[in-house]
Amino acid sequence: PVQILAYMDGTPKVEETELKPRVGFLYPILTHNISVFINATQERDSGQYICTVNVVDDITSTGKNIGVINLTVLVPPAVPTCQLHGNPTVGANVTLSCSSKKGKPSPRYQWQRTSPALAFFFPPTQGKARGTLKLTNLSLEMSGLYICKAENQAGLEECSIVLEV
Repeated sequence: PVQILAYMDGTPKVEETELKPRVGFLYPILTHNISVFINATQERDSGQYICTVNVVDDITSTGKNIGVINLTVLVPPAVPTCQLHGNPTVGANVTLSCSSKKGKPSPRYQWQRTSPALAFFFPPTQGKARGTLKLTNLSLEMSGLYICKAENQAGLEECSIVLEV
């Protein structure tokens, strides 16, 4: 945990951590609003933040002076990698895979063929969590450009692969 202390004279004190140069108070301390900001937010800033207000000589506020907030820093997906698994010959089965090395929460994947004609795929052919697309009994008409989109609440990235049957 990181300690961020505020004193009524307006002097903030932040415990010595890598977060120290990136954190500060939004308002002068004398406004009684001790909201903080974090600049250049990083995934490792995720966690539980606790605000404790201690009033000198006030024993009536015991147990009512703590606020808790959980911070989850979202990370957009990295550009995914598209791969072909199997031998793309007429009548064969192949699997297209799509994988992004990072993303928080874990990205969901959506495959589509864009040319020669637009085509969308649905489970069980497509695994949205795993990023796979299983194509069975290949025909020449299944050739084309396949695009995979990796998406979460923080962003979207895509990759593509050409399937030549």
